Amino acid sequence: MVRPSAAKGLRQRLLAGAQVTERRVGLAGAATALLEGGAGPPLVLLHGGIECGGVYWAPAIARLAETNRVVVPDVPGLGESDPVARLDDVAFADWLGELLRATCEEPPTLIAHSLLGSLAARFASAHGGLLRRLVVYAAPGVGPYRMPLGLRVVAVRFGLRPTARNAERFDRWAFYDFDRALQRNAEWLDAFSAYTRQRATVAHVKRTMRHLITTGTKRIPDTELRRIAVPIALLWGRHDRFVPLGLAAEASARLGWPLQVIDDAGHVPHLERTGAFLDAVQVAAELRPALTAEREAR
Repeated sequence: MVRPSAAKGLRQRLLAGAQVTERRVGLAGAATALLEGGAGPPLVLLHGGIECGGVYWAPAIARLAETNRVVVPDVPGLGESDPVARLDDVAFADWLGELLRATCEEPPTLIAHSLLGSLAARFASAHGGLLRRLVVYAAPGVGPYRMPLGLRVVAVRFGLRPTARNAERFDRWAFYDFDRALQRNAEWLDAFSAYTRQRATVAHVKRTMRHLITTGTKRIPDTELRRIAVPIALLWGRHDRFVPLGLAAEASARLGWPLQVIDDAGHVPHLERTGAFLDAVQVAAELRPALTAEREAR
């Protein structure tokens, strides 16, 4: 197992080249770890249900920060953020509202992954005035969802024993082609695994993960989803085994939300095919007009 004393070094390795600063800010009664970088219109990245928190956005941050001010928090109880008593819809909404007010001078674009994508959609339904745009990235709550049995098995095994072998089993479910990803960036993925395993041994992280899985996999009623007034788009890996693409395609047809699909990718295209993910984000989040305007102004 990874020693707690080594966690800081692993986090720094993961963030090397991301060009971010780190700070802690008190939000909704919990000290929140925050990464920030770049300048321009605000762009907030919310990680999914993973013990390491927002550091897993590191491969994508530098390019996004070329045109945007990027804000990447660890949600309460994950990564390096302090926990709240229970990370449910209400606690999440209180925390996210305070985060946006404290870090964004204007309504930001929010990209929210996986389980946090579900919570972010519910937040947008009630607090859309705090957002400019929402990109729901591989989130189960926008349609009828049942966790695949194989995923449940590997998740339980990792939760009980966060060993390197169990972490690899989980990653092979998350990635479409994990071996190809290792060939490209084995050093970063090794540090990612080690840091995630270290955080998975912390009691409040385990508790937060249980609460988040329960909350984030619940279907959001269409009456709530249709109340989202800000522009919204869906972003998915074509071979996502956590939350199948069919759920997204059905939600897109039912709700009229545009869907961007990333080929040759599973549940984590931002790690597996970072360039293709960033290209899709520029379309889904309409970042290209901002980039064009900035170039024309130079």
